[in-house]
Amino acid sequence: MTNRTVLVLLDPATEVRTSTLELLTIARGLGRVEAVTLEAPTVEVLAQLGAYGIETVHQAEPARDGSCVSGDERHLPAVVAAALAAAVRLTDADVVLLPTSFAAKEAAALAAHDLGAGLVIDASSLRDVHGHVVAGKRVFAGSWDTECAVTADVAVVTVRANSAVAQPAPAAVGPVTEGYAVEVPASSVTLLSREVKTDTSGRPPLDQAAVVVAGGRGTDGDFGPVEDLADALGAAVGASRDAAFEGWWDSYVGQTGVTIAPRVYIGAGISGAPHHRGGMQASQVIVAVNSDPEAPIFEICDFAVVGQLADVLPQAAAEIRKRKS
Repeated sequence: MTNRTVLVLLDPATEVRTSTLELLTIARGLGRVEAVTLEAPTVEVLAQLGAYGIETVHQAEPARDGSCVSGDERHLPAVVAAALAAAVRLTDADVVLLPTSFAAKEAAALAAHDLGAGLVIDASSLRDVHGHVVAGKRVFAGSWDTECAVTADVAVVTVRANSAVAQPAPAAVGPVTEGYAVEVPASSVTLLSREVKTDTSGRPPLDQAAVVVAGGRGTDGDFGPVEDLADALGAAVGASRDAAFEGWWDSYVGQTGVTIAPRVYIGAGISGAPHHRGGMQASQVIVAVNSDPEAPIFEICDFAVVGQLADVLPQAAAEIRKRKS
């Protein structure tokens, strides 16, 4: 433990996701941890933060030209970045940790530029080496493991989900929320509308899930077996880019889609094109189901099943439910 201060972004403030608990666990290994939010945390959120040793929650109060920034605008990366930069200057923090989402990556880059900080995107580990924050990264579609040392005064890092096992602090504390003013500069981006879609599936978010079941062209548009296996495992559902472009699923895993690093990835009817592999090759365990024994995905998987997914997946789901019961 060092005397550095680590800020962790709460996004959203209405719940503490598993990925955020992982960030808090990692942050405790680097120094004293404080949280930053752009919304008022609920009582339940404060209780969870207290269990993870967070004593102070900094609630940003962004304003532009003397007027408060609207609730929807607070989610813009530029506003989040301004809040993080102001929090660093307020607390003299040394490290800022964010989850790895598209919006968080943009906010991290903007905040790092404002602060003149070192920036690392998609870190898979963090440790202290002789007073410097060193981030582990998987690059080149997960084929190389590298380490990046931040030599600037401040390190801004986005961390992949499933990079650590969330662990509460040895002793719980009572968090205190402190407001602070943030002057948001004029922006060339105007928010026209924002719609929050409610996920009624009960599945975890794709970019944060510990287990992912993905379907490709081999499904022929029928994602029923994929969803059934995912529900049996409590997993998220993903797709290949081709399957998403066909309209069979709404989000896809790949270099230009969602990048994931789950503990278990199951690809069904996915050949394993370089684009898709770039988005999932960092998975800890890879299971592939494909009718083609020459499918490229078999070159990188830990467990291969040659067969029709319409036969294999329902049998697997039934066996999992049987063992759970």
